[in-house]
Amino acid sequence: MMMRTTTIIFSFLTVLLACRCQSVEFKEEIQLTMDSSYNHDLDNNDNFSPDDQWLVYDIRTEEGGIGACNRIEKVNVNTGEKVTMYELSQNTSYGPGVGAVSYSHRENSVVFIHGLMNVTEENPYQQWRRTGVIVDDAHPGTPIYMDARDITFPFTPGALRGGTHRHEWSGDGQWIGFTYNDAIMKALEDSTGQIYNLRTIGVSRKIKPVVVEEDPDGENVSGEWFSALVVKVVSQPKPGSDDISRAAGDSWVGTSGYVDESGRKQIARAFIGTVKDINGNDVDEVFVVDIPEDITVPGNNGPLEGTPVNMPSPPAGTHQRRLTYTAKSQFPGCTGVVRSTPDGSLLAFRALDDQGIRQIFTISSVGGEPVQQTHHNSEVQSGARWHPDGKRFFYVWNNSIVMKEVGKETFTTLTKPTNQPPADLVISHDGSMIAYNYLVPRNSENQTKQIFLIHLD
Repeated sequence: MMMRTTTIIFSFLTVLLACRCQSVEFKEEIQLTMDSSYNHDLDNNDNFSPDDQWLVYDIRTEEGGIGACNRIEKVNVNTGEKVTMYELSQNTSYGPGVGAVSYSHRENSVVFIHGLMNVTEENPYQQWRRTGVIVDDAHPGTPIYMDARDITFPFTPGALRGGTHRHEWSGDGQWIGFTYNDAIMKALEDSTGQIYNLRTIGVSRKIKPVVVEEDPDGENVSGEWFSALVVKVVSQPKPGSDDISRAAGDSWVGTSGYVDESGRKQIARAFIGTVKDINGNDVDEVFVVDIPEDITVPGNNGPLEGTPVNMPSPPAGTHQRRLTYTAKSQFPGCTGVVRSTPDGSLLAFRALDDQGIRQIFTISSVGGEPVQQTHHNSEVQSGARWHPDGKRFFYVWNNSIVMKEVGKETFTTLTKPTNQPPADLVISHDGSMIAYNYLVPRNSENQTKQIFLIHLD
């Protein structure tokens, strides 16, 4: 179990007394998983089942990562019962690998990374060699391939050419968002020495299956959902412009979009985009990309499926907007996963304050000035996770879980500080529980990730 020493508690209380805005409401921490022989990794995803009775996770190790991970499990929050959702019986250290699993908000289904089945030691699991797989609770072990993959020219509209990652269901269950790396661009990068392998963001929608012709090497995969990239990235952004060389840290804006300036509901994803300042230095800023209802229509930048020398292009109607302009500040840059309130009105992210301390800020989804929400004397250790009421958010500071209401000075510390900070916070749909990971000693030399819970009410 965790070590909570008198020294740690005394130091924490000293910090508490020095901060007039802090209150303490320590919750009982419940260790949900006990098997110290392997990890139970929540990976900062949407891990609660729709009825809040189960938490889903992977069992990857720090050394092996997703490529060496062979199993997706779930655990019951009341009984501790474990169920294997999916297992690769002959996985190796180089793949195929599974991991980074999320539950649907509506259906009893999970989605996760699945490496290609044709892996070899010379051609292992990679960022550009994976796809998304869905498994239904009622049919564990039966994979439904979400995004199609086609690396054989001519490419297929609705299919991608690389690997998807960090899949996230929309609130209505009709979309899945993801980050992406492209195998065609990686090969071009390797052959030319120029930068082409750029991370970006895409979405899949349950419109129609995308059938791809099989290839002799087993690289191509048919999928049940139609996929498209929605953020344009360029290898050499113009200094001082809104051009992006990398897009990541993405999540859905609202459970069903946000209300734009015309009063219309708009589906969108928020993300961190890497731009160049006027001196040519990389700076990470907050962006939003508006996504059309119909993602099957090509836009003006090129075909949806891409070409042998170009990335797949966003569909007609996508529009990416920059929200933050920290490049000229004393401490430029934003970080982490951008998280939205359920109504889509506010986005939370981390950035450095005027003292160079990492804090949580919010900004309106339609634009405006960022508002600093935390004012700690040491850095916030995680991104924000919103309560379903949209008024409160949770994060890690001083190795503890903290709750804060938007616009209020006061904050409440919910867990005692420990030697290891809690990680990968996830909030239940009804707002009554927080699940998270702790590293728990296995023996004198090793630790394993275990899942803990606190009840808020």
